[in-house]
Amino acid sequence: MSDDLTTNWTRADDAAVERAIRRGATRRDLLQMMLAGGVALSAGSAIFGRASRAVAATPVSGGTLKAAGWSTSTADTLDPAKASLSTDYVRCCSLYNRLTFLDANGIPQMELAESIESGDARTWTVKLRSGVTFHDGKELTAEDVVFSLKRHLDPAAGSKVAAIASQMTGFKAVDKNTVEITLGSPNADLPTILAMHHFMIVADGTTDFSKGNGTGAFKLETFDPGVRSVMSKNPNYWKSAGPYVDSFEFFAIADDNARVNALLSGDIQLAAAINPRALRQLDGQDGVVLSKTTSGNYSNLNIRLDQAPGDNADFVAGMKSIVNREQIVKAALRDLGEVGNDQPVPPMNPYHNPDLKPKAYDPDKAKFHFEKAGLIGQSIPVVASDAAASSVDMAMIIQASAAEIGMKLDVQRVPSDGYWSNYWLKAPVHFGNINPRPTPDILFSLLYASDAPWNESQYKSETFDRKMIEARGMLDLEKRKEIYFELQTMIAEDAGTIIPAFISNVDAISDKLKGLEANPLGGMMGYAFAEYVWLEA
Repeated sequence: MSDDLTTNWTRADDAAVERAIRRGATRRDLLQMMLAGGVALSAGSAIFGRASRAVAATPVSGGTLKAAGWSTSTADTLDPAKASLSTDYVRCCSLYNRLTFLDANGIPQMELAESIESGDARTWTVKLRSGVTFHDGKELTAEDVVFSLKRHLDPAAGSKVAAIASQMTGFKAVDKNTVEITLGSPNADLPTILAMHHFMIVADGTTDFSKGNGTGAFKLETFDPGVRSVMSKNPNYWKSAGPYVDSFEFFAIADDNARVNALLSGDIQLAAAINPRALRQLDGQDGVVLSKTTSGNYSNLNIRLDQAPGDNADFVAGMKSIVNREQIVKAALRDLGEVGNDQPVPPMNPYHNPDLKPKAYDPDKAKFHFEKAGLIGQSIPVVASDAAASSVDMAMIIQASAAEIGMKLDVQRVPSDGYWSNYWLKAPVHFGNINPRPTPDILFSLLYASDAPWNESQYKSETFDRKMIEARGMLDLEKRKEIYFELQTMIAEDAGTIIPAFISNVDAISDKLKGLEANPLGGMMGYAFAEYVWLEA
């Protein structure tokens, strides 16, 4: 780098430029990015050239990538709006694109959008990239974006992010490549929200999603819900780099040990989300690398406040006091996690409330509340499943602690298949598993607003709803943070969700698989890994 360059540019910044190139950024995009970082134009060109050479020298094209997730269902879908499992997200990230995506630092970058701008955080102008086509040859236009976003508002579409999308009240195709989005109230997070998996762009008028017709890096060859999906490289992909593999097969192996064995035998190159119990199988194994990220994933114990026994406040208070969070991190997660404080904003998020301390493990206090509720000696069912990562181990730890004070928790371990449709959100006391979300507002809207689609404990508070909306449009970040701290406290104290820990996601991969990076949207590179990785010979 030139000696006269007055900048704090680092190797990490060089790596960010390389990642941007791999994701299809144009030379103009990159130079603007470097100018924003204080790099002179001449030096920026030099950095661009160096990064381009590094990218060109690194990836290897060809081969078939096979990867296994941990959860699947016959309800698997290719409709991004209805996606709810990691397997859905992986397929959608491979077949479709979003207007934006989140980089490794959680900063929204442009994807199908060339720019997204607003002067008041309420009316947003989206400029689309030109020359982008769907798998069937149709050119991407503003009408596709309008259709894709508007369908989240249609109850018949069954969108999983309908509550979040409801803030978008107006859509207008200004011209072929320009969209105007109007919000009901200001929200500075819109570019980040549009990076969520559900906001993939589909072709205008799509009603049949079985072909997975998107603008993404792969084209669908086979989709057997609950079994597997096979995709081939899109030869007309609009990005200048990638994908590197010729084909991609994804399926689920629910049993952790079996998933690890498939990796060790060479049947797959990536085994996603390995349970800490299974990691010992990998000790001393050559040819295997662990990819660890702690980005906000958690398994939580949900107590429905509208059903017995959760409609008794003392039962909820007793359960929050009988959970030994430190022991769960140590024993259930094998130290691959961080203690949680019963609210969903993780420690790495800038809006996390560090002053909200986790509830102490206090058996005497728990017994007091259980006795007050009249439940000592009664058997309370607690539903757990391997579908919710580490929930069975967590349940056994909580059960043992409760038994010491005479409280009977009947841990009912049910199969992974059908868990999300038959037990999650339904059983009075059950476990869930929430993938990382990039903003507090998304977490609150999905999980804790009175009308939240995934309101796991049926928590309802008009005060919470009002403050959530107030914070959403605030441009004063310090005031916004103050409200988010308060909302986290309300959740921890009043909701029926117990979040004992944030789980470090561990993907086990072959050492021949290259290019995998951490991402704030979760493991497997925010589920978008297939487009960016390559296989060494």
